[in-house]
Amino acid sequence: MPIIKTEFRDLLIFEPVVFEDSRGYFCESYNAKVFAAEGIDIIFVQDNQARSTYGVIRGLHFQMPPYAQTKLVRVLSGSILDVAVDLRKGSPTYGLSYALELTAENKKQLLVPKGFAHGYSVLSETAEVMYKCDGFYNKQSEGGLLYNDPELAIDWQIPGDKAIVADKDMVHPTLANCISNFTY
Repeated sequence: MPIIKTEFRDLLIFEPVVFEDSRGYFCESYNAKVFAAEGIDIIFVQDNQARSTYGVIRGLHFQMPPYAQTKLVRVLSGSILDVAVDLRKGSPTYGLSYALELTAENKKQLLVPKGFAHGYSVLSETAEVMYKCDGFYNKQSEGGLLYNDPELAIDWQIPGDKAIVADKDMVHPTLANCISNFTY
């Protein structure tokens, strides 16, 4: 099966079947029937794409209900460390992070469900990231976690002096001070 479960409920890895030959490769980067066969019935309504350079750390972001989003994240070029933090109160993995390297070569994708903060760091010279969302962006519902919260202890695999972080991402609250209303 192309869907792999992680130790975090509903946080899934999708590994599409890739057909390679002398011309290159072909894969279905998303197929609703494949997801439905695994009990995942999501209607995606928005695709986002970003290009960043080495050292960029984006996140950790989420949207509050009723505008929360499930995301299916993949890399079109380059390499990232994709990170999700469980914010669902009552979850056995609440406050824990999960990291996975997504690359253009491995074609893995991470399905980040509602109730998780999400971010990534760029490990290659440049990276293009694309992700599908099942909800539209809503600025008023934005939330975030401080990317370098000592309690989370996330190793972004970027030396501190090489990290490039947006001003807004440097002032998010720590997990201890995060206000969210996600439940397990």
